[in-house]
Amino acid sequence: MSLRIANIRLELGEPEESLPDKIASRLGMEADALASWRILRKSLDARNHDDIHFSYSAEVQLAEQAVEPSIVEALPEIEPYLPESFDWPEPGGRPLPNRPVIVGSGPAGLFAGYLLAQSGYRPLILERGKAVKERVADVRQFDDNGPLDPESNYLFGEGGAGTFSDGKLTSRGTGPDVRRVLEILAECHGKSSIVYEHRPHLGSNRLPLIVRTLRRKIEEMGGEVRFSCLVEDLDLADGRLRGLFTSSGYIEAEVAILAIGHSARDTYGMLLRRGVPIAAKAFQLGVRIEQPQASIDEARYGPFAGHPALGAADYSASVRAGRRDLFTFCMCAGGHVMPSVSDPGYFCTNGMSESRHDSPFANSGLVVTINPEELGSTHPLAGIHYQQRFERLAYLAGERTYAAPLQWARDFLGGRVSRGNLPTSYRRGGRAIDLRLFLPDPVVDALGQGLRLIDRKFGGHFLRDATLTGPESRGSSPVRVLRDPATRESPGLAGLYPCGEGAGYAGGIVSAAVDGLRTARSIVSTYASLSRS
Repeated sequence: MSLRIANIRLELGEPEESLPDKIASRLGMEADALASWRILRKSLDARNHDDIHFSYSAEVQLAEQAVEPSIVEALPEIEPYLPESFDWPEPGGRPLPNRPVIVGSGPAGLFAGYLLAQSGYRPLILERGKAVKERVADVRQFDDNGPLDPESNYLFGEGGAGTFSDGKLTSRGTGPDVRRVLEILAECHGKSSIVYEHRPHLGSNRLPLIVRTLRRKIEEMGGEVRFSCLVEDLDLADGRLRGLFTSSGYIEAEVAILAIGHSARDTYGMLLRRGVPIAAKAFQLGVRIEQPQASIDEARYGPFAGHPALGAADYSASVRAGRRDLFTFCMCAGGHVMPSVSDPGYFCTNGMSESRHDSPFANSGLVVTINPEELGSTHPLAGIHYQQRFERLAYLAGERTYAAPLQWARDFLGGRVSRGNLPTSYRRGGRAIDLRLFLPDPVVDALGQGLRLIDRKFGGHFLRDATLTGPESRGSSPVRVLRDPATRESPGLAGLYPCGEGAGYAGGIVSAAVDGLRTARSIVSTYASLSRS
């Protein structure tokens, strides 16, 4: 008999090894009556500073005849449990003369590749950047004030932007597809606890190994990854895909997944020229706010701040600022501000933290939503042009060195230019400047009204010693590459499958990976596997 037991409480510092006794106690039996058990969910309850604790739910298998089912079902917060199963189709019957091609090795591309390889389709993944080992070296060189490599940086290369995006695995979605993504990550040297943690996090220091392991598993199952291979054009005829023109030559293909990521601006231009249906979509733009981590710990945990079981505190906030919502995004506890840069001569920010969360700084995106009708143009790439305008101004404000433009948050609110050297975790350093010089009016207005409202929610801890930098402009794609909701193919272009964040259908590692998984599922259900052809 399988049961789900909710709200199992552990105090700070109380070991998880005590869970079986607590589960048995809830059931009114001895621990040896449990045939097996596993954690389904773990979360931190910090709503009351006087009573911070962990809360668990667990699946329990009872030994036969340990207790009558009717008695168990009458107990509070205990119910019969039947896990949802991961659904994977049998291969379809349509012949597939050439192996499927995946453009991009971010989360969407890698997970589509993994599931296709596992099903015998021997996918070919094309990545414009370098393998992760060489990519890490290029990123470190850039952080040490070296040159920017336009094809090997924080955004381009094996693993995509996700490799240096902190490794947060939160997702609005739930269910067996999400769980399968988390299980695969755990199998690739991720922590086993990411499967059940409420806010799972891998850390940017662990992600390169995880990405490399996932790629090697794809290769072991018959897939192939080609690096430094840029897709330059599509060969389309009679409403279907025939192949791809790449920097390494022509590749015949009847099926291709476009998992290009949200910063492949040149590829968007190519798709538009080829008549692939594209539309502008809403996207987020704002700044990154950075505070001493100790201030956030105090605000979130009160007298328990610094407890070793808690670590660095995170946060989320949203307020109504005039006509818009101002909200936090991609919060990095104990983290670093980083450049989200791929194009020479432009600057924007992101954040990351390592698995230990041991930086003395906390940082978060602080953004508003920009809608297509506000862009002053109906061009499908108007959102990209809007981003570029402010990213270029920020680069110039940083004296063309990729330094971070910085301003004390209270100086921003007071209309003052900050003076001296401002503290920052950004490795290339910063320049004190008025951020209004490169932020659009909707962001300036929302920050002016919303920063103080958020600060009140945090009891004055949010703006204490806080700096602003930016722009934060790559949180989501301003473009949607349209697709049929049933087949997931581009309308009127058979065999072309837009997918993931770059296509406008995801917003993070897990959601992009799930979109890749579901796109692979659609291909499997349509075409016969190459191993059976």
